[in-house]
Amino acid sequence: MFTGLIQAKGTIKPLGNSLYRVTVEEEKKGIITDDLAIGDSVAVDGICLTVEEITAGGFTATASPETLKRTTLSQVGLRGKVVNLESSLRVGSKIGGHFVSGHVDGIGSLAQSVKKQQSWEMTFTAPTSLQQQWQTHIAPYIVFKGSIAVNGISLTIADCDESGNWFTVAVIPHTYFQTNLSLLQPGDWVNLETDILAKYVRRFLRDFSQKSSPSSLDITADFLLENGYMNPN
Repeated sequence: MFTGLIQAKGTIKPLGNSLYRVTVEEEKKGIITDDLAIGDSVAVDGICLTVEEITAGGFTATASPETLKRTTLSQVGLRGKVVNLESSLRVGSKIGGHFVSGHVDGIGSLAQSVKKQQSWEMTFTAPTSLQQQWQTHIAPYIVFKGSIAVNGISLTIADCDESGNWFTVAVIPHTYFQTNLSLLQPGDWVNLETDILAKYVRRFLRDFSQKSSPSSLDITADFLLENGYMNPN
């Protein structure tokens, strides 16, 4: 589990056979590596990866076929890519963002980034080749003022359309420059994870709707008594 508050940047490069080497930026290396152990989880651009080997500059990890299918890791070339890094949440730690599982739902594409006086307004939508993935796994959970993780960064949706075909986030200067958002160009792909609480609510409502007949949804005095909502005296 993570919070979406990025601790450092780094680079990721493929080593072959779905194995990747992650190197942490030197000035913040200790934040990620000081107490890192084999088997620990680290969010790499929002992707939860398991540390398999600790190296001088970082660690190595293997990506599963599902991870490669759902994330931007399949785009990483031999020259590497700058990624956002966050170590896993510890019991008792502050939660300044929102609950992020590191299980990426799908890929988005930067449509535009507009510089405002105190922020950057960044709009994301579905890549042309991944419209179905977006409609199935992203669009149902895009809501105004809802939470979303973009490349592992906890952000608030500032604007969106009713169908969830696009959304805009307002990014403050600290977040913009301390993460790889400042490197994005229109058309670049990002990893997206929607709010886990929204997923559970949608599942519960769908199951309840499918299992309940209209008559069973009626709230009667007997129903309230049976469920402790009314005092019979």
